[in-house]
Amino acid sequence: MRRLLSTAAAVTLLLASGTALAAPAVAGSKGATPATVTTQLPRNAHPIHYDLAFTPNAQKMSFTASVKIAVEVTEPTATITLQAADLTFAKATIDGKPATIKVDEDAQTAAFTVKAPLAKGKHVLAIDYAGKIYTQAAGLFALDYDTEEGSRRALYTQFENSDARRFIPSWDEPFHKATFSVEATVPTGQMALGNMPIAKSVDLGGGKTRVTFATSPKMSTYLLFFGLGEFERASVKTAGVDIGVVTKKGDLPKAKFALESAGPLTAWYNDYFGVNYPLPALDHIAAPGRSQFFSAMENWGAIFYFEYALLMDPKISTQRDAQNIYTTVAHETAHQWFGNLVTMAWWDDLWLNEGFASWMEGRATEKFHPEWNAALAAVGGREYAMSLDGLVTTHPVVQHVETVEQASQAFDAITYQKGEAVIRMLEGYVGEDAWRTGVRAYIKAHAYGNTVSDDLWKAVETAAGKPITAIAHDFTLQPGVPLIRVEAGACQAGKQVLTLTQGEFSKDFPDKTPLSWRVPVNAKALDGATIAKTVVEGGKASLTVEGCGPVVVNAGQSGYYRTLYAPAQFQRLAADFGKLAPIDQLGLLSDAWSMGTAGQQSPTDALALIAATPADADPQVLSKVAGVLSAIDGYYEGQAERVAFRKLAVARLSPLLARVGWEAKAGEPDPVAILRGDLIATLGELGDGAVVAEARRRYAADKTDPTAIPGPLRKAILGVVAVNADAATWEAIHAQAQAEKTPLVRTQLYNLLAAADDEALARKALDLALTAEPGETNSAGMISAVASRHPDLAFDFATTHRDAVDAKVDNSARTRFIPSLAKASGKPETAEKLKAWASANLTESSRKEADKTVSAIEYRAKVRRERLPAITAWVAKAG
Repeated sequence: MRRLLSTAAAVTLLLASGTALAAPAVAGSKGATPATVTTQLPRNAHPIHYDLAFTPNAQKMSFTASVKIAVEVTEPTATITLQAADLTFAKATIDGKPATIKVDEDAQTAAFTVKAPLAKGKHVLAIDYAGKIYTQAAGLFALDYDTEEGSRRALYTQFENSDARRFIPSWDEPFHKATFSVEATVPTGQMALGNMPIAKSVDLGGGKTRVTFATSPKMSTYLLFFGLGEFERASVKTAGVDIGVVTKKGDLPKAKFALESAGPLTAWYNDYFGVNYPLPALDHIAAPGRSQFFSAMENWGAIFYFEYALLMDPKISTQRDAQNIYTTVAHETAHQWFGNLVTMAWWDDLWLNEGFASWMEGRATEKFHPEWNAALAAVGGREYAMSLDGLVTTHPVVQHVETVEQASQAFDAITYQKGEAVIRMLEGYVGEDAWRTGVRAYIKAHAYGNTVSDDLWKAVETAAGKPITAIAHDFTLQPGVPLIRVEAGACQAGKQVLTLTQGEFSKDFPDKTPLSWRVPVNAKALDGATIAKTVVEGGKASLTVEGCGPVVVNAGQSGYYRTLYAPAQFQRLAADFGKLAPIDQLGLLSDAWSMGTAGQQSPTDALALIAATPADADPQVLSKVAGVLSAIDGYYEGQAERVAFRKLAVARLSPLLARVGWEAKAGEPDPVAILRGDLIATLGELGDGAVVAEARRRYAADKTDPTAIPGPLRKAILGVVAVNADAATWEAIHAQAQAEKTPLVRTQLYNLLAAADDEALARKALDLALTAEPGETNSAGMISAVASRHPDLAFDFATTHRDAVDAKVDNSARTRFIPSLAKASGKPETAEKLKAWASANLTESSRKEADKTVSAIEYRAKVRRERLPAITAWVAKAG
């Protein structure tokens, strides 16, 4: 699954929180067996095969179904208990004998009991039942969209992590793998999609057709998929696999880039993993709408994407969109091996799926698009993880999960981006070849099975002949970010000796006793030819570095740690900042900014690096410069000193925009085009008069001049107009949104209505979000967009209208959404308000997002109180 990374929009799945019936072996321990893996079900039976037949009724938003489940009973029992939610049961039999049915709605289970105990061995449980079709992405759900011919409705499924139980009574846990045969009775003329190709299609007359899909491989329930609608498909044959893209009718041209990317990725993964993709087909399926929790889902053989994550629309798509589409396709395709073929035994090890797929998307991008410099993007992902990992509310990568609700909350930046960063560090430690050999052995040994983290460490350690398990445990079984303090001795005979001391980076717990890590460290002097390496163990190490110039620790930025230099060393690096490799510029600036706001070095050190950044620096470094200035501007919200800071920030960024210009140049690299959009957006946010005026001019000219707003700049230009909108402009955008028929464009326009700085317009957007007009899956995005500028307003609105807001959010994503709306606030009173709301409205086990948000608010308040005065003084001195 590809998560969304927006601060207000990332929401958790709300599911039953029944206590697990048994705990697993220690997190990260070797092996997973039926006797040790966590489960919420009795251990007396498990599934072998599901034979499902169902009929959806899209108009009535319901379905009827029957399922025959081949079951292996492992100890005599009269009762078989499965997971089920929102299902109504007509009848059930076991081996043809009637079974009584007892439903526990709180535990989301259904128990089927016969009079005489079942003997050990194989049995058949047959169930007739019915269920709901939802309006948000959980279970079987509907997405409505407009066309020139009228409104249409399509059906899809979304089961991760634990929503298959809303569609089929089942052992809805990753360890319980089984094969699936699926038969659906559907409207004739509509396209039905499943994990496997259709093996048989029979016209039943009366406008109905029965389709039977080929039997699936052995897999977990959360990977099951069904789709139905007025679709069209294009495909290519690559490495013996029928690779396709599926869109609603008329959109196939927009999927061309995705299809061209998917084939080579699949072939390359075959080679990398050493096991060929095992299914006959792999579809990439685009759907209108969106979720506040995810953008794509790796269903085996039938990957689901919301359209913005797969389709390129020339009207609005940017080079960044193309990169995001590519990395999303790479991420979900990697899951076909890491997650689908080999699956974590339980949600403790979710990172084995998501951290690895996140890392693999970067490796694939480096392979096929080196011009994008994906290694620099990985630094951004690491920073996102560290921003959460430095708070007291963080958690380990491998965290024990006992309930479905806790599993849902595990889908965060620690699981994804920290997991990715740890893998990148360990690969760098053992070497690319040894790492790949270990991964191949792991995949081969555990195909169609389940694993825990130590299964991977064992395979890599064997391949590398080098111990990594202890290092891996340090970074995955305990939370937090190591801090490496650096002192350099005098240079003698062309070499320097560094003294490295390990502490811990913390944003909101300054007196915390540091944890201990074994930290692989790389260092390189600016005038040195080689990278020196060591492992900091027991809190201290020394490292001899070739060269007498300034030394970069974490050279190449493969390590998951922050680096704190002695002041004199930092000044040497700042003086030669323009000579550093772009990835080290990015790393040094990121560390300085984060540790400056945390109080571990001067908060103005990052500004000194920004001042030293050359105008011709790598575009991703310049985008980081714009991002830091934008972040500082956010801390000045409501303060008079903001005027002087904005003047300085605009003076720094305006020459960069003048250098790249408003118009794309023939043959320019994609990162330059992305930088152009970033600069326009940031200067517009900063209220730069020239940029706002030019954006408004182009917006007005767009009515008659099709060249006024090039497609790749439409988002940036309209964004500037929307942020600075007055009432007349807001109404003009609203009229455009109402008239627009293309879902991708329509969604963008409604989000723009929620982007205004003007509080009165933000209130109008919130009111509009609770109507049917934007579309059922777009409303939550509008509320989140308002929250990014008006967090207190959005939070108060959502809590006041909680039932109406909940209806507009994924029905399995509600405990996280409302608390996250307050995250951009810097008011201590908002933190107290959120604490009180969470205590009154959320169970204790579902307050993780509320706790994170409270920490974030309190940290923002601390930065405003303790760091801004130094920045204000620096700005005044700089003039």
